Formats: sequence, structure tokens, C-alpha cells
Amino acid sequence: MKKSKYYIDLESKFGAHNYHPLPVVLAKGNGVFVWDVEGNKYFDFLSAYSAVNQGHCHPKIISALQEQANQLTLTSRAFYNNTLGEYEEYITNFFGYDKLLPMNTGVEGGETANKIARKWGYEIKNIPKNKARIIFAKGNFWGRTLAAISSSDDPTSYEGFGPYMPGYDLIPYNDLDALEIELKDSNVAAFMVEPIQGEAGVVVPDDGYLSGVRKLCNKYNVLFIADEVQTGIARTGKMLATDYEDARPDILILGKALSGGVFPVSAVLADDSIMMCIKPGEHGSTYGGNPLANKVVMAALEVIKDENLCDNAYKLGKILRNELRKIETDMITTVRGKGLLNAIVIKPKNGKEAWDVCLKLRDNGLLAKPTHGDIIRFAPPLVINENQLYDCIEIIKKTIKSFS
Repeated sequence: MKKSKYYIDLESKFGAHNYHPLPVVLAKGNGVFVWDVEGNKYFDFLSAYSAVNQGHCHPKIISALQEQANQLTLTSRAFYNNTLGEYEEYITNFFGYDKLLPMNTGVEGGETANKIARKWGYEIKNIPKNKARIIFAKGNFWGRTLAAISSSDDPTSYEGFGPYMPGYDLIPYNDLDALEIELKDSNVAAFMVEPIQGEAGVVVPDDGYLSGVRKLCNKYNVLFIADEVQTGIARTGKMLATDYEDARPDILILGKALSGGVFPVSAVLADDSIMMCIKPGEHGSTYGGNPLANKVVMAALEVIKDENLCDNAYKLGKILRNELRKIETDMITTVRGKGLLNAIVIKPKNGKEAWDVCLKLRDNGLLAKPTHGDIIRFAPPLVINENQLYDCIEIIKKTIKSFS
């Protein structure tokens, strides 16, 4: 049997060096567990950045994929297929919007939302040609395309890739006063924001921030775009993180767990007054709305609802944060999160940092990954049960105490 080093060396030799993975080579997944090529079993506490909320290889989702794969996989949008309309009806009813524009990846969803917002700005708000502005929050992350990095304040994302997209401006996150100053400019078409900033380290805004965003966007006739690619689909204990407040977005971006980690699918939802600004030929994707994706998403959303994963995430998230705060250590300086999207901030100790903690967690049977150097995200599949969660808490306690 080939060992982990063989596969790591293969990637190093033949793959672009654009990732720095934790050194573990996974070969199998089921529910909350994954196994490496040597057969070692781990709790998955990253969930592919919240893409496998329904658990690895959920049988209902896999069955939907297999059944459709035997019938029809791709038509492009040059022709109709017999799954897309049903999917559009299902998801628009599910989230309460008039229209869906289907895409494949989260960053495509973000790009789509930006294009729709600009088009709306010119056609409906009457912004002068090429003057539309979109405001973003500092610390945002929505992908690695040129548009996405043009809205980033992280040098690792944008350095060396200029020139950048014009018409993008940044304000502090969780700052309604700064937002209002920008929205007074009549050339602003939209404000795009994550309800909780995931890649920034699970940064949770103040209560009332999202409803405040909604009110300000209403006041100044600006579109509120919610990037729920990571926070959506029950991850935070509600179907959408914006559901915690009176904060229905004008444009909703979904991805990741929309397919339960089985297939790359993203969705952009909006009402007719916004979505119908896009005309044939102005936007699209060869794979967007493909039959496999359509069937997979419907199955994935049914799993969320049928298994009450919103409630499970809400309940177990509270337990996780409470137990993490009880750990007696000066190494954890902050515990934060909502539902089962959580993070701890690690203070280096005796030369050991968050990366070293994650290596030790791996050795103890739990997989997590640092972000921004000192932050470790804890985001298990939402199908985790209370006993399993307490097992994971013991692993985390044992690991942290080993650095004392």
C-alpha cells in the first residue's frame, strides 16, 4: 500500500504550489469521520471549509448523484433539460426569492452578484455609465479571481496581481457609521458582506449590525448582497446567518454546502426587479444548472431540513463554545462563533503556534487548519451528535494541555 509521503511528493512534483495543506492524506469519508491512506481515523473539524455540512458522502445525496448520472449529466444552457426548472422552483420557494441564477463555485456566485448589482445600478438606479461602485468590508474573502482580490485588503491575496478592478471600495467591518458615509454617494450600487467573516477567522459582528445594514441599504436605495457561501445552509444554527436578524438580502449568494460537498454548485438568488436586469447572452456558465447539480442540491437541502441540522448546529455550537472557554490555559486568548462555525485564537507558547496545535490535534485524531497564522477554525459536519462532540472537546483539551 502506498504511504502518505508518496501522495504528498506527487502533488509537490506535478501540482502548482498554491496551497499549504496539513500533512495528512485522506482516502475515505463518512459522516463526521475521515480516514487517511494508512487507515487512521479522524474527526473532521473543518468540513472542507463548511462544504460538507451534511456529513461526508451522505447516502441520500450520493444516491441522487448516482441516479441522475445514469440519465443525463450535462446539456449546457443551449437547450432546456428536465431538471433545471424543478430545481429553480424548489430553491426559490425554499429561500423565498423570485429567481435563481445557477453557477458552480462560490467565487462565481460572487462575480455573478457583482454583475447583477452593476447592471441594476445602471438600468434601475440610473448610475452614470461606468461609475457604479460596490462597497466591501475589510477582512472579506470570497475567492481568488481578479475581481475577488480587488476587493481584498489581504496582501497575500492581491500582491503581484494588479491592476485591480475599479469601482471597489473598502470600509471597516461591523461599522454602520462608515457604511452610511459611503452609501450617501448615489453612485453606490451595492454593499457586499459576509454575515460572519469566515476566512478572516470567524469574526462575528455585533447584534443589530445586519439589520442595520438592511435599513441603510433601504434608506439609500443600495442593494444588500449577502455572501452566505460559508455561513449559509444551517452552519450558524439558522438556515441563513442573516435569519438571526431582520436582514433579508436583496441578492443572496450560496455555495459550498449547497451540494453537501458532493458537487461544485453555487446559487445567486434575487427578486424579479433585480434579476431581470440580466438578459440572454449577458451572463452564464456551461455547467451552471446542469442536471447533476440540480438533483444533488435538492437532495442536500432536504437532508438539512429532514435531519433538523439547523437546530443541531445551534445547540451543539453553544456546548462547544462553553466547553472551550472552560479550558484552563493561557494559550487560547479568544473563543468565538455562532452555531457550528467557531474559532479559537492561539497565543504562541514556547515557540509553538497554531500550526503546531493543528499537527498535534491530527496526531490525537482531529483535523483542523489554521487561518491568518494564529486562528484555528472549528467547524465539524452538522450531523455530529452530542457524544461525538464531547469526544472532540476532550481531544482539544488534551492537545492544548500538552503545550503547557
